[in-house]
Amino acid sequence: MIGRRRTRPRSTVLPRLLRGLGTNRATALSAGALAACASLTAGCGIIPGTGGTEDDRIVVMTWAPVGTAATNKPGMTSFARAYARWVNAHGGLGGRKLTILTCNDHNNTVSAAACARRAVREKAVAVVGSYSQYSNAFFPHLEGAGIPYIGGYGVTNAEFTSPLSYPINSGQSTLLAGLGKELAATCGGPVTLVRPDTIAGDALAPMIDAGLQAGGHDDAADQLAAEDATEYSAQAEQALTRATGDPGGKKGCVVPALGDRTSTFMDSFRRSRADYPDVRTATVLGSVDQTVLDASGGASSPYEGAYVTGWYPVASDTRWKGMNQVIKEQAFSDTSIDAADTGVQTTYIAYTVFRQAVESLGEGKVTSATVSNALDDGKFSTGGLTPTLRWKFSDRLGAIGFPRLVNADVTLQTVQKGRLVSAKKGFVDVTGTLESADID
Repeated sequence: MIGRRRTRPRSTVLPRLLRGLGTNRATALSAGALAACASLTAGCGIIPGTGGTEDDRIVVMTWAPVGTAATNKPGMTSFARAYARWVNAHGGLGGRKLTILTCNDHNNTVSAAACARRAVREKAVAVVGSYSQYSNAFFPHLEGAGIPYIGGYGVTNAEFTSPLSYPINSGQSTLLAGLGKELAATCGGPVTLVRPDTIAGDALAPMIDAGLQAGGHDDAADQLAAEDATEYSAQAEQALTRATGDPGGKKGCVVPALGDRTSTFMDSFRRSRADYPDVRTATVLGSVDQTVLDASGGASSPYEGAYVTGWYPVASDTRWKGMNQVIKEQAFSDTSIDAADTGVQTTYIAYTVFRQAVESLGEGKVTSATVSNALDDGKFSTGGLTPTLRWKFSDRLGAIGFPRLVNADVTLQTVQKGRLVSAKKGFVDVTGTLESADID
């Protein structure tokens, strides 16, 4: 569960390790060295087409789980590589080449720690736009080396408490708080939350309850499920029974929040739902996106009419023009990159922030310390995809254990004729709901 936590001013929490990347000497690798790097890309840490000399390149890392039995986010690392190609094709960052290291955290602590150690070893100035459930494994390495973590996916407590974390969204928990607030007004019966039986999952129930309570609704039934199950027939039947409530009572809502396994749950839910035709569904982005809706039957899918909370505008919004341009120019044929994927969108916004931080340094050195200082001192625009971002320890949510959560806005979407569309214009601020959450 997320708990209360005292925080101290940043300067007394972590040491700063200044690690310069060297002067801008116009040296060049020999043809033989370039050939070696081309054949040993992972070892050299340079993505083909994005490398510069050892002295004029900016090294960053993006990690995410790929090919695992649970949640996978291959689009995040693929987009990071595409972004580097795009930046370098347009002159780099202040004339410097951007070098992307990518890493598979395999959804386990050992690999997550290994990714962080590699970031330290290869002198990455930041970890950008990444996903991992194992912050206790990777943050100690990043904090020890003073490497900022920009734009994580928001699935762990530490992402909103570590002084070297710069989250761009409000995490899965806040999506559920916003969803609960909406369901309090629209769901007449009991609400059942189906969530992973994990530490990260433990934080979800108090959040949807905070939203429900804000609207005068009873708390949700908290139903645990295995994160890597291959079918959920028993859990679907149980959730539907709970949502039905007393015989003759108002029909309720089932809220699956199982990440990649939400679609697996909904396959079982669809088969069991025939006996419960009035039960509605609702969920959060990250558990469903347009590709999931298309694969589950479009307008005839079990999601039809469901409310979905997200962090950002719908994928068809013109504010995604910059991200779509990167994909068009550098990753049009990469099937792992989907512009409607929340992970890809998070990585794009994180790199947008990182680029502004680097450009604010002018001709100064780009190190983990100078990037962190730029993030601490600046304000960052995402072109309307989020509110203006600024990280400090005096924000309202610091008092309840979220000192780094600076964006508590969510968007409300709904599924109409198989498409995700905006249900309300603009963002909904759930700061007040979070403040009332029972997170002890």
